[in-house]
Amino acid sequence: MSKVICPKCDHAIDFDAKGYKMGQALVFECEHCRKSFTIRIGENEDDIQTEDFGHVVVIENTFCYKQVIPLCEGDNMLGRYNKGTVISHPIETSDPSMDRRHCIINVKKDYSGSLTYTIRDNQSVTGTFVMNRILGNRERLRIEDGAIITLGATTLILHTPEGEE
Repeated sequence: MSKVICPKCDHAIDFDAKGYKMGQALVFECEHCRKSFTIRIGENEDDIQTEDFGHVVVIENTFCYKQVIPLCEGDNMLGRYNKGTVISHPIETSDPSMDRRHCIINVKKDYSGSLTYTIRDNQSVTGTFVMNRILGNRERLRIEDGAIITLGATTLILHTPEGEE
């Protein structure tokens, strides 16, 4: 069984994807809000080999539950999830002090092939804190495995592939 999320009301719809071919379009109608929408059957994410660029763990608090957000190479925009806001790595939280586009973590390989992580604030209202130090305007800070990042009232911990070995 597979799940599809309604783009209007975020209601989960279960369906059996085994009888369909790759690239085939399917039309669904949400029984909750009656929205009709189309999806295309694509490659299974489990079959795609991706390189591990690390992840951030969102610590559970009053506003949100624990979440693990995988990072990708390049800029990773982090912020509060809000329907209609385009963001690469949304955090599902009700924290009003976190901006929808709060900060950016950049992941890139250096000349030796090892990964470097840089964080910068995205002109957020409350600021971005790394190890209890607020980032200045346009400041970029290199961070490493175990770095504690605070966005509003929400705390994140960076985990790199090298740190997990």
